Amino acid sequence: MDRAGAQQLATLPIEFKLNGKTVVGRPDETLIETAKRHGVEIPHLCYMPGLRPDGNCRACVVEVKGERALAPSCCRYPQAGMEVTSDSARALLSQKMVLELLLADMPEKRPGAGAPGSPHRKDSELDQWAQKLGIGLPRFKARQQPKADVSHPAIAVNLDACIQCTRCLRACREEQVNDVIGYAWRGEHAKIVFDFDDPMGASTCVACGECVQACPTGALMPAREAGLASIDKTVDSVCPFCGVGCLLTYHVKNNVIQFVTGKDGPSNHGRLCVKGRYGFDYANHPHRLTKPLIRKPGVMKSADFKVDPGNWTAVFREASWEEALGLAASGLRKIRDEDKFALAGFGSAKGSNEEAYLFQKLVRTGFGTNNVDHCTRLCHASSVAALLEGIGSGAVSNQVNDVANSEVIFLIGANPTSNHPVAATWLKNAAKRGAKLIIADPRRTDLSRHAAHFLQFHPDTDVALLNAMIHTIIDEDLVNEAFIKDRTSGYEALKENAQGFSPEKMAPICGIPAATIREVARLYATSKASIILWGMGISQHVHGTDNARCLIALTLMTGQVGRPGTGLHPLRGQNNVQGASDSGLIPMMYPDYQRVAAPEAKARFEKFWGARLDPKPGLTVVEIMNAAYEGKIRGMYIMGENPAMSDPDLEHARAAMAKLEHLVVQDIFLTETAYLADVVLPATAWPEKDGTVTNTDRMVQLGRKALRAPGEAQPDLWIIQQLAQRLGLAWNYAGPQEVWNEMRGCMDSIRGITWERLERDSSVTYPCENEGDPGQPVVFQTHFPTATGRAKFVPADLIRADERPDREYPMVLITGRQLEHWHTGAMTRRAGVLDAIEPEPVVSMHPLDLEALKAKPGDLMTVESRRGKIALYARADAGTPRGTVFIPFAFQEAAANLLTNPALDPFGKIPEFKYCAVKVTRGGTRPADPGYGKGRTLALISG
Repeated sequence: MDRAGAQQLATLPIEFKLNGKTVVGRPDETLIETAKRHGVEIPHLCYMPGLRPDGNCRACVVEVKGERALAPSCCRYPQAGMEVTSDSARALLSQKMVLELLLADMPEKRPGAGAPGSPHRKDSELDQWAQKLGIGLPRFKARQQPKADVSHPAIAVNLDACIQCTRCLRACREEQVNDVIGYAWRGEHAKIVFDFDDPMGASTCVACGECVQACPTGALMPAREAGLASIDKTVDSVCPFCGVGCLLTYHVKNNVIQFVTGKDGPSNHGRLCVKGRYGFDYANHPHRLTKPLIRKPGVMKSADFKVDPGNWTAVFREASWEEALGLAASGLRKIRDEDKFALAGFGSAKGSNEEAYLFQKLVRTGFGTNNVDHCTRLCHASSVAALLEGIGSGAVSNQVNDVANSEVIFLIGANPTSNHPVAATWLKNAAKRGAKLIIADPRRTDLSRHAAHFLQFHPDTDVALLNAMIHTIIDEDLVNEAFIKDRTSGYEALKENAQGFSPEKMAPICGIPAATIREVARLYATSKASIILWGMGISQHVHGTDNARCLIALTLMTGQVGRPGTGLHPLRGQNNVQGASDSGLIPMMYPDYQRVAAPEAKARFEKFWGARLDPKPGLTVVEIMNAAYEGKIRGMYIMGENPAMSDPDLEHARAAMAKLEHLVVQDIFLTETAYLADVVLPATAWPEKDGTVTNTDRMVQLGRKALRAPGEAQPDLWIIQQLAQRLGLAWNYAGPQEVWNEMRGCMDSIRGITWERLERDSSVTYPCENEGDPGQPVVFQTHFPTATGRAKFVPADLIRADERPDREYPMVLITGRQLEHWHTGAMTRRAGVLDAIEPEPVVSMHPLDLEALKAKPGDLMTVESRRGKIALYARADAGTPRGTVFIPFAFQEAAANLLTNPALDPFGKIPEFKYCAVKVTRGGTRPADPGYGKGRTLALISG
């Protein structure tokens, strides 16, 4: 039977009797689920929607006519004619006895319950069921109570309240697949353990909090319990961090988010990671900007500065909004009237779609140029360039959780367990169900333990490996000839190019045995459904576009696209990097990827916006910085972006911004970039506004306001409009809904998504061209969005990194993100739990490389490139290959981008963050405390 037939069979109705009434159930629905749907409550503790039923607590037993023993309703499925009674004398007696025995072991004073969704309740689920069934003080003697474990910054362990329901274990091992929580010992000694019965703070726990959300008794609780007794309101929203776009619920008291729980959204189904669950208190950090700031006269700018975000009075003075907006606009207007091409704007991938749209519209109609960009240029620009060239669309073809339909998952150049943790759970779930997970990466990460094949290729040899796979598929006649003939062009050129890339020839270059390359190529080509996912390890190279071209070629030559479980998915970095690009926050495209150089697109937007537009594509991020350094760009407006931390060769980028005649920065903190501004405008944090964002899965999702902004901070949309009006634009949008409706008028992909639908559903997938359309989770099913409807093969040759190791700089630097911190750290380093877990900058090195330098974990190390040097602490990591170091770029006191190479991919104009030459020495100057918060003792983990 096929999948569709099985699904249809699982939904066939089954009639049976429940408490004397005829009800209708389904073969895939348990008795407790059917009962709940019909308004019948059955006590339960180990049962939780979303988790595998376990049936171990026996609180949910029911009586089934004709059966000797009582049946756990969470594990039994209905049968036609079955007669079930949940409230018979026998069932009630058993239910009460179970609850009374469990209550006997409960501590007299204990914290409120965990979730689902309700850790603020005074009474646990056990207490609530005891009250409903009228159970008083238990008659039984309590067991000896274990001590509390408060060793973890995020989670408090109170096993005296544990009923061993194993909800935490199933959440950890089966949902998140982190495999930290276990059930050890036997009989009266049985208990929940972390790893090898370690304190939770010393375990491999990644603080996703799924166990806390699952715990019914408060045995696992947030370490910060303040305010859990009561809340003022709950607000559904979307996570402000990575591109997965998890839906969540804020629990608010006294204008402070007390805690966060996962919501059943289409991309996360209740799951969260450490950032989404514990990274919320940045919004109330004392560093928040609350009034406009103006640079004091005579305070000069330079690339060499130290930011003290809590003490800015030496550089800035406070101002009224009227004065600050007037000064900001007059400086921009003066430069525009003298030379409009001397102005540029950087928008943000962490704002809303509406903000991105208005920002790029302001630059194009108010400044008069296309010099507008954002951080997509620093993460996936080369991927988008290759995708637009090859298949006519820069968006993903299939959603992440479509891996559930894949037989083979090829993940390359990505570390989703750190960068997209909830997406990683879907990969781990798929691998446990039997999908072949193939991981290719220079670094061995945690996810590799789930891989059928792990290809640890040499850094900078992506094209060699991928072209060898292409060669194998052609050589062994595994291509999909019908798909190539009907839906592609340029195959002969690819075939000719591949002749020189045999696995035997490429093996010494990439470091993967030829037999292994051939085996994974066969697996990918011959499976019924293969999907490719990749990250910035593919894109952040001077050959990043070529890397992506090879991945596209693999997909097209095998026909692995346009069906469930197949396709191409570049994992988007920030929460709205997809939406910001869709909205036109890039220099060569209007909204919906309509090229500024195309006469028909220019004419369409001139009519739509009522303004003359420049047909010349604008400068990209690094090009703007180079032009500023040369004096060609004289003024900038930067909203929510921090190029003084995120750009490569930071000394150069900071020097460029210091040379600007006029810099306006709009942000929530005094970032490194804001420190160089002439005017700083205080904006709202994500929980303080309404607006939409678009995740990596092409889901447009609604974020809702949960908090009042501090002081005089104003919504970004208001600030953009105020500047627009002072630049001569007659804008007066009432709010994000009006902006969204305007966007629908010029973006065909979202035309069918109404604001009312977003308010109702919270999430809608595009393309959705007509109201009522369901949206398309899988695209390219019949054709590609190109002029011919065909996709195009583009061959790739070997291009080496711009800068190679040598005798003076013998090691390779790879930069990236880590689990607890996001991007430049402006938000996450001001979140107490996150900063407590990872408070210090570290450099990860292979233990043998550390030994060769006579260093050990925790030692201070200096890493130096041709552009700068930083000091940070050593971390032993056997997954980092010898001769390579890995540094996260979130730490301003040891900014990795002081070292990185600004050399650009010629097509995507993306810098080569993932490869430059460095030298490492033991010792150095201790990194300065940035003053973001109180960190705990540095955790030095040997890999």
